[in-house]
Amino acid sequence: KNPLVSLILATGGTTMVKSAYSSGKPAYGVGPGNVPVFIEHSADIKKAVNDIITSKTFDNGTVCASEQAIVVEDPIANEVKQILKEYDAYFMNEDEINSISKVLVRPDLTINPKLVGQSAYLIAKHAGFCVPENTSVLVAKLDGVGREYPLSVEKLSPVIAFYHVKNWKEGCERCIELLKFGGIGHTLAIHSKNRDIIMEFALKKPAYRILVNTPSTHGAIGYTTNLAPSLTLGCGTPGANITSDNITPSHLINIKRLAFETNPLSVADVSKYQSYSKNKRILITENDIRLAISEGRKIKLDLNNIITPLARELGIQNGIFL
Repeated sequence: KNPLVSLILATGGTTMVKSAYSSGKPAYGVGPGNVPVFIEHSADIKKAVNDIITSKTFDNGTVCASEQAIVVEDPIANEVKQILKEYDAYFMNEDEINSISKVLVRPDLTINPKLVGQSAYLIAKHAGFCVPENTSVLVAKLDGVGREYPLSVEKLSPVIAFYHVKNWKEGCERCIELLKFGGIGHTLAIHSKNRDIIMEFALKKPAYRILVNTPSTHGAIGYTTNLAPSLTLGCGTPGANITSDNITPSHLINIKRLAFETNPLSVADVSKYQSYSKNKRILITENDIRLAISEGRKIKLDLNNIITPLARELGIQNGIFL
């Protein structure tokens, strides 16, 4: 609120963003990510898994655009699991999933700050079980999304959920569930060679960055795509943000525009307008309504009339309009 502050750029938790928006200053704020990645059966599965591991282990999963849940079709699920294991992913059993859930995710569904950005090995150790030191990510097979499945939230660590679906349509619905649970407007990734399915995901998912056949972290911030390079990723109005863009320096400057006339009105245009205005009042103001009331007459409207809000209210109250 300091007078020297002209504009606020808030990258962080929801509470901080709300504080920035309520400061009385112009503000850009961004929302959380809960990025689902869908692997469709036509995908290059080896590349898809490599992209996911590369993305999820970058900075130990702290980038908001990193994958939080793998959604995979049943026919390729076993192959995806096998390749994940080849990349040193560790599939947790039910007891280990429960242990991780308790130490990683707090009751309000925020992440334990002590474990943010820690390695998979240290997180497992903190939860009371052992994994190989070279473990890349901890994988939790889940059956649903929501409070009863704590690991379905954004985890800010190399921990990722894993879902089976029957087909791409069911995968669509699961991805929407995940986005609505904590990452609406942010990012979704899909690995597929089927353009029609890719377009279904692009058009219907409530996310403003749809990343195709690329690591989500690196794609969203513009490294492997042509998106604007940025680590501040807007979620649009669904995510209570002012923009859905990747925030760049161009959002943070004022631009003055000097505009010369390029399409001058002709004499015929001006005469036509003046002639029309004499015969028919286009704009109706409060003064017009008061005059009509004092003279005891009605005002006939058509689609060419523009009525100011006060004039409309006063005219309706006094039954002036025909």
